[in-house]
Amino acid sequence: MPSSGYDAACLPDLLPLYYRRLFPFAQYHRWLNYGGVQKNYFQNREFSFTLKDDIYVRYQSFSTQTELEKEMLKMNPYKIDVGAIYSHRPNQHNTVKSGTFQALEKELVFDIDMTDYDDVRSCCSAAEICSKCWTLMTIAVHILDRALRDDFGFQHLLWVYSGRRGVHCWVCDEAARKLSVAARSAVAEYLSLVKGGDETVKKVVLTDPLHPFIRESLAVVERYFPQYALHEQEILSRKESVDKVLALVPEDILFLFQCCIYEGNKACSRAVGNSKGQHFEKEIMLQYCYPRLDVNVSKGVNHLLKSPFSVHPKTGRISVPMDLEELDTFDPLAVPTIRSATVLNARVSEDVKEKENEKDAAERRKIRDYKRTSLAKYVKYFDQFLDGLALSWKGELLKKSDLEKDF
Repeated sequence: MPSSGYDAACLPDLLPLYYRRLFPFAQYHRWLNYGGVQKNYFQNREFSFTLKDDIYVRYQSFSTQTELEKEMLKMNPYKIDVGAIYSHRPNQHNTVKSGTFQALEKELVFDIDMTDYDDVRSCCSAAEICSKCWTLMTIAVHILDRALRDDFGFQHLLWVYSGRRGVHCWVCDEAARKLSVAARSAVAEYLSLVKGGDETVKKVVLTDPLHPFIRESLAVVERYFPQYALHEQEILSRKESVDKVLALVPEDILFLFQCCIYEGNKACSRAVGNSKGQHFEKEIMLQYCYPRLDVNVSKGVNHLLKSPFSVHPKTGRISVPMDLEELDTFDPLAVPTIRSATVLNARVSEDVKEKENEKDAAERRKIRDYKRTSLAKYVKYFDQFLDGLALSWKGELLKKSDLEKDF
């Protein structure tokens, strides 16, 4: 669903302005350089650019922020993807001995896409989203953020709106970046409850005793389920939707459950609720609301993921970091678009030029123009995330310094 008034034909005109005046290169480099703790960490990072007409350019790498900035201003990519840190410079991968070019590290990443929920949402389908089904993304972030922090001990999680129909999570802790493929797979599997493809009717199966992680996840789902599933998606109001729910109910209590739905029989409700060893109500809630992960994205070290602050070419929306303190009020349809950000920037720039002298103009150019646009609050949140991350870099640098003194 493109933003109102957006036309992809405007990208060749707006992307140069966006990269020249608005893209937060300083913060971007600060993030991916990780304080310079490890030598060549930024230099050996892969970037991938998608250009006009879907021309795909992989294995880009840069020595400095300035080099990255110059290349992006030259190529004006329609989409930016970030990959792994390799054993050699990615742009020289064809010159190294076969088999020696290896992906060594990358953030642990998660990709939650709304299209994976099409069997349990009725308001939209495919790439379309609205405020009703966006609740699924809100639930996903709450559940996964808690689990990654409390169950695994990770601290530095960057949640980013994809710009279209989903969210991405970048776990930036050093321990997460060094995880093997097997370890990444184990984390992703631990977090996966909804199993099976289109042909699988019952995708969640619970057994006693319930794992603490499942209980914690249910606590989140139960907060949103009545409003989201019963009221907004009306899963018990239309025959087609009711039939989907009934297909998940065990045969031995199916009749009782039908009585609850069609007749509102309180005695039946109590009988269903008292069914021993039955978790079917919890299973239904989880099947309708639990995060649906693309495990392949998480387990591969060399897997590419759309970059923060990349523009989504289909919608024009900018892929912005999400502030978890405002998660329940986050509106994906209200994030800055390349048109809204660049047009506002152009207007402000003209007003400022009329009032300033040459010295003032030179001083102003030192400040990225995003501070004068709707992008400002998202870059500010990114800054706050980086400040927290920087504390871990300082700790690593101190350790490194102490080790060098010992020798």
